[in-house]
Amino acid sequence: METPTQLPRVLIVDESRMVRAMLIKHIRELYDFREEGDGEAAWQVLVLDQSIQLVICSLSLPVLDGDGLLVRVRASKLPRLSQMPILMISGDNDEALARAKAHGASDFINRGTGANELLARIDSLLKLVEAQKQLKENLQQNVQNPESGLFTRKYVELQAVQAMSHAMRHDSEVSAIVMSFDNIGALREEHGVEVFNQLQQRFSDMLASKIRKEDSLGHFAGSQLVVISPGTPYPACESFGNRLREAIHVANIAVHGQRLNLSVSVGVSNSPVDGVTSAGALIELAGSRLKTAQQMGGNQVISCQVQPLTSALVPRIEHAIALINSGHESEVVPHLPALGRQILPLLKLLDRDLKLDLPMAEIEKCLLDPAQDSKDAGQD
Repeated sequence: METPTQLPRVLIVDESRMVRAMLIKHIRELYDFREEGDGEAAWQVLVLDQSIQLVICSLSLPVLDGDGLLVRVRASKLPRLSQMPILMISGDNDEALARAKAHGASDFINRGTGANELLARIDSLLKLVEAQKQLKENLQQNVQNPESGLFTRKYVELQAVQAMSHAMRHDSEVSAIVMSFDNIGALREEHGVEVFNQLQQRFSDMLASKIRKEDSLGHFAGSQLVVISPGTPYPACESFGNRLREAIHVANIAVHGQRLNLSVSVGVSNSPVDGVTSAGALIELAGSRLKTAQQMGGNQVISCQVQPLTSALVPRIEHAIALINSGHESEVVPHLPALGRQILPLLKLLDRDLKLDLPMAEIEKCLLDPAQDSKDAGQD
């Protein structure tokens, strides 16, 4: 025998018993219902009865009027109540209607509204609520993985795009850290999927407790996790990865009395050091370094490859200084803007660490302003 389908429940609130009876007559074939004669009693029912999906309410009520009930419902911290569709029974007072609309009334009818129009209004409001609920659930699925509670890869990439945009505007940096257990296939095969999923969740929880509020932790690919860290230099991320690696390596985690031989590998990338300008390239580079670390045996961190100072810049600076010392300054002047742009990061470092109090904003403006380059060239 089939279980009868539960009809949506409507709460009808009006001081007049005749009005309530008329409304019930209109809706009883399609909807379940409850009725109350004052606003305070209706509020108590709304709080306790979680099956109510819509309210039909008069503006004029004893104890607590329609406006007061509207304010309470919309101010509730329970989404079930704050988003409840409320169909108000209006009168001829335009000021009262405007006030009810401002307080969050969903729609209005009058006491002479016929059954067909009333049912159409109710159906429309319930469908709207369901559509909004579905939209919110879809959005949450795009933002958050329902199983792990972490951000999805799509959302992490959006966070990375925003972080990269902010870094480019403010001459800052963004780092990406991609990490994963080593030998995942062997772990699953030997100890089962359930044990591995528990390990992964503990790993995720530990990471979530260690990162900053401004960092974003989420999924990258498969069991790999990624952290987007705005404003963090790569050495700090590399150090974080090594601490994480060492903590997992020495952790005493056992299954059925057998200690698990666990290790993780980490890949790190950094926007200015690696010369990447897109969020996707930044994350993919960290993921590629994770893959390399695992191919090399795992339990290691592969970070940014910093070019040594002697590769190109130092000889040029040494040559410029030699020309100046030998009295050939005029040969150096045309190259000053280009040299200045190259040593700008070094000047910023000196200013920060040695507290030189250099006018960095003016220096940077001069070095990065093409018009200034033309002016300097014209003076040569």
